[in-house]
Amino acid sequence: MECRLDAQLAARGMTVAELARRVGVTVANLSVLKNNRARAIRFSTLTAICDALDCQPGDLFTVRDEGRRR
Repeated sequence: MECRLDAQLAARGMTVAELARRVGVTVANLSVLKNNRARAIRFSTLTAICDALDCQPGDLFTVRDEGRRR
């Protein structure tokens, strides 16, 4: 799984700090997510991020082929 939060932020001219303020999470937590180090995300946080960015979860995440079970 790869997070495309950077691309969504860039497309909207928004900083991680601004998104963190709007969503109510720390910049550190968003950084973990955007740097693909997160192991999980709460649905409420994902929903808040999508609301703030006016996007869908599929806009934020993509599944990489390598490492996928067949």
